[in-house]
Amino acid sequence: MAGPDPGPAVPVWLAEDDLGCIICHGLLAWPATLPCGHSFCRDCLKGLWAAGCAGPPRSCPTCRASAAEPRQLRKNTMLQELVDKYSRALRQSSSDGADLALASSKPVTSDTPERKMKDILHDLEEIQKKLQENFTWKGALEEHLQVKLQEAPSSSSHPLPDHSCPAPRRAFQFAQWAISPTFDLRSHSCSLEVSEDCRVVTVSHWPQTHLWSHERFVTCQVLCSQAFSSGQQYWEVDTQHCSHWAVGVASWGMRRTQILGRTKDSYCVEWKGNSQLSAWHMVRETVLGSDRPKVVGIWLDLEEGKLAFYSVADQETLLYECPVSASSPLHPAFWLYGLNPGNSLTIRPVNV
Repeated sequence: MAGPDPGPAVPVWLAEDDLGCIICHGLLAWPATLPCGHSFCRDCLKGLWAAGCAGPPRSCPTCRASAAEPRQLRKNTMLQELVDKYSRALRQSSSDGADLALASSKPVTSDTPERKMKDILHDLEEIQKKLQENFTWKGALEEHLQVKLQEAPSSSSHPLPDHSCPAPRRAFQFAQWAISPTFDLRSHSCSLEVSEDCRVVTVSHWPQTHLWSHERFVTCQVLCSQAFSSGQQYWEVDTQHCSHWAVGVASWGMRRTQILGRTKDSYCVEWKGNSQLSAWHMVRETVLGSDRPKVVGIWLDLEEGKLAFYSVADQETLLYECPVSASSPLHPAFWLYGLNPGNSLTIRPVNV
């Protein structure tokens, strides 16, 4: 049963990523909407422009359209209102012990697919009334509406996969499949620097002098050169020197403006730096707990179609397992919080 209604202005399918900034991965703070319609935290946007990492000078990090001078940025007050209401709704649901499904992109008040569809349509009507005068959101809202309507029947009838399965495995069991992948120098953001052996990636204190290209990520993300479409592989990542991070896999075709785990062709576990570990795929978050793993082991079994993440200690502890598809070859993939220079992730040798 759903908890108390936090207010009609907050749609039940609204998720954090709907009101998020692709630069910092957090909720929008002082949202600045550019003429092209894309919105970011003002400080994140100014920092990215100052570092010269968003393509042409003062361009949109998402679509590269020309943007205004930083001093001309204006707050999107309507978007700020939605962020504030969403935050209040989450706090209220937490304090009342309400159904945490409010924070997911699944509808929460339904017994049948038809009822779910009515709930979604009602919420879309409410939100559209609030935003109809804001031309910069018109296109995005229509696209979101179509996506939600297409997703509703399937999400109503199919339960979430069970991630609870296998017993922990010890390091020696992975030895024959252990690899030590290397970061791809074509894909990493201009805010990142890579070590000579291509196994340590660090958030730079100053922008790197790489030419912008369509293969570079806008945010602090990087892929490895190695790609896998069959077989079994295992590698480990030392996360101790990074306050916010995500590790996983993604296809090379993942758009460079997208965020790891928020697409159909990427999967990850993410530490947000606020005592929360989550798994992400297809904009669906699964909260895993509050224990921070110092080393993450990634097991990719494309023969069985499985991806598993382990916290590596004396004995591996399974963090998360999910089915995975290799319709396109998958690369090891990484995200680091770009506003903390010196943050680093290391691909380390597997100890057996």
